[in-house]
Amino acid sequence: MDKFYIKGTAETPTVSFDSTGNTFEISGKSLPEDVKEFYHPIIKWLTEYCQSPNDATTLKVRMEYFNTASSKMILELFELLNKLHLSGRNAAIEWYYQEDDEDMMDAGNDYADMLDLPFKIFGYQTLLK
Repeated sequence: MDKFYIKGTAETPTVSFDSTGNTFEISGKSLPEDVKEFYHPIIKWLTEYCQSPNDATTLKVRMEYFNTASSKMILELFELLNKLHLSGRNAAIEWYYQEDDEDMMDAGNDYADMLDLPFKIFGYQTLLK
């Protein structure tokens, strides 16, 4: 399956899915003008991937901020992995947030409560340069 990559902007996240390298990552900010238009190809790619997934799939999410419309689309992505897990496949989500960002920590906990798959939440510190 082809790699899927979207370079992030000030309003959209970086999306890097590579089934061959077994890396699935989303990072940055998500407040696109047309959230459905932005997320549709991502959901389509992940849906196709789920038809013939790797032995293990872990989606790593490092969001700095997302709006309400994006949160619904992110949940759609997570639900695809949840279905994969419920079908007996090894699927998980890793949620990363900056330790001082309680909103993003809470968002991760809220998603974890809505899903029935391994969902790990990690706080990290921003290194000063």
